[in-house]
Amino acid sequence: MIEVIIDCDPGVDDAIALMVALSSTALDLKAITTVAGNVPLALTQANARKLCTLMGREDVPVYAGCPRPLVRSPITAEAIHGITGLEGATLPEPTVPLQAQHGVAYLMDALTQSPRPITLATLGPLTNLAAAVVQCPDILTHVTEVVMMGGGIAQGNVTPVAEFNLYADPHAARVVFEAGVPITLISLDVTHQVLTTPDRLARIRALGNPVSTIAADLLTYYGNRDREILGLPGAPLHDPCVIAYLLQPNLFSGYSAQVTVETDSPLTLGQTVVNRRTLPPHCPPVNVIDQVDADGVYALILQHLASP
Repeated sequence: MIEVIIDCDPGVDDAIALMVALSSTALDLKAITTVAGNVPLALTQANARKLCTLMGREDVPVYAGCPRPLVRSPITAEAIHGITGLEGATLPEPTVPLQAQHGVAYLMDALTQSPRPITLATLGPLTNLAAAVVQCPDILTHVTEVVMMGGGIAQGNVTPVAEFNLYADPHAARVVFEAGVPITLISLDVTHQVLTTPDRLARIRALGNPVSTIAADLLTYYGNRDREILGLPGAPLHDPCVIAYLLQPNLFSGYSAQVTVETDSPLTLGQTVVNRRTLPPHCPPVNVIDQVDADGVYALILQHLASP
C-alpha cells in the first residue's frame, strides 16, 4: 500500500482525482492539504471536506495551507471551475472538520515523524510544499517521491508557455524543483492526451450511482468551457493523471531531464524549461512523463467511480 499525502486546490479535476484516491484500497491516504489556486483557500478546503464527506471518508483529515503565493499576486481559475470551484454539481455539506493545524506545519510534522517515507501527490500550486521545504529542508529525506501535475513543455494554458499550477506560484515551483527531491512531472503535454470525450462522459454517467453522477455533472460543466477554449473533442483531465500514475504507473512512460521554472521574465513567467542534454552533476533528474494510455486512465477512473 502506498502511503500518500495529497496537496490540492479543488477544482473540478482535483475533485475527480480525490474521488479515485478516496475510493482506492491501494492508497493509504494520510491527509489532504489544500492551497489557494483554482479558487481561494476558504473554498478549496471546504471542497476537499465535501468530497471526503461524499466518499464516506471521515477518517481522512483535511488541513488548510497557504492562502496566497509566496511572491506574486494571487490568481484563480473560476472561469474554468466556476465560482465555487465545483460548479455544475451539488455536493453534501461537509461533516469532516477542518483541522486546526496549518497545512504547512502538518506537512513538516507528518514527514519528520513518519517511520516510513511518504509519497506526495501535488495537484495545485506548490506553495505549501515550498514553504515546508524552506522551513525544514530535512523533510525531503522522508519523501519517497513528489508526483506532480504541473507545467507545460510544448504549451501553456494560462499564457502561451505557462501552465496554471506553476504560473500561480512560480517561485514555489522553483524551490521544489531545486530541492533535490525525486519528482515525477505530469504536464499538459500528457494531460492533453487524456480527454473526457462525450463517449467517456456517457460511460461515467451510465454508472448511475451518486458519486458517478456528481462526477459526470462536474465534468459536463468543466468540459463545456475547455472545449470552447481549446477546440478539443473533450476537456483534458489533468489531476486524475497523478492518482492514475500512483495506482498504475505502467499506463505512463517518460524520460529523465533537468527541469527549471522561469521566475524572472514577465513574458515567460512560470514556463517549464526542460533540458534533456547532459545533466549537471548537482541536479537530480526529473522523471518527465510524455506518453499515457488514456483509455487505461479512464478505465481506472470508471472502476473506482463504479464502487466508491
